[in-house]
Amino acid sequence: MQCENETLVQRGDDRSEALLDVFGLVFGYTSSDTLRDINVTARSGEFIALMGPNGSGKTTMMRCINKILQIRSGSVYIDGNDIKKMKRDEISRICTTVPADIPSDFSLTTRDFVMLGRSPFDVGWWWESEEDMEIVEKAMWDFGIQHYSDRKLHELSSGERTRVLLAKGIVQRPKLMMVDEPSAHLDIKYQIQVMEMLKGLSRSGITVMMASHDVNLVTRYCDKVLLLSEGTIVDYGSPKEVVTNESIKKVFHIDVKVIVDGGIPYIIPHPPGEKEMEFKIDL
Repeated sequence: MQCENETLVQRGDDRSEALLDVFGLVFGYTSSDTLRDINVTARSGEFIALMGPNGSGKTTMMRCINKILQIRSGSVYIDGNDIKKMKRDEISRICTTVPADIPSDFSLTTRDFVMLGRSPFDVGWWWESEEDMEIVEKAMWDFGIQHYSDRKLHELSSGERTRVLLAKGIVQRPKLMMVDEPSAHLDIKYQIQVMEMLKGLSRSGITVMMASHDVNLVTRYCDKVLLLSEGTIVDYGSPKEVVTNESIKKVFHIDVKVIVDGGIPYIIPHPPGEKEMEFKIDL
């Protein structure tokens, strides 16, 4: 495993094609640094997972990238634009953030909530334009939520709300989409459905950065994995490069068995006292 951030960023990356470039990012809520020396490069259309224990800095890192949080030092460029020189609405036109869930006290209808995604493009005091309506209706059809467009958000299931959140994000027409724990609280059917949607978005050219704890979904669907521990990058590369017995033990402090199926690594928690093994299955 490589541990120098500059080396990690350069492995398999070409900055000339970067949609997202993060250089030496440092952030802290107090006098201590929560994130230290973060260097990341991502191309257009890549699906990248942020993985690490609770409190490792995954969500904080995304909030620094979209300027919700002000970094102490370093630089963030999205599509060649320095976010320090950009206003919030300018960032929102190229970068969208999808939270883990919708607050339970939201009483908006599904359609009205998705329409909020068009707010960065408002140019006057009037209501949404015909173009806004067309974009929203298409997103609702694409994500299969058109049948309950007039239902209140609190009436929807977890899987339905996740699709609503993604629809709201996509109507911003982003180049970078950051998604926080999209498979949390979902059963396996909806987990796969959401991951298929995100993979499809990345293949359409949107760079997707996702915080997740589900290692096996990450290795199955994501192009790259960024492994965080205590606010620093431990490794960054393809799932096969990053998800190993050694890296998982170092970051999560547990032993695992790694099963490689069709070139994709999957993990099984390692029972205490059992000899470590690595299986390889070629189907």
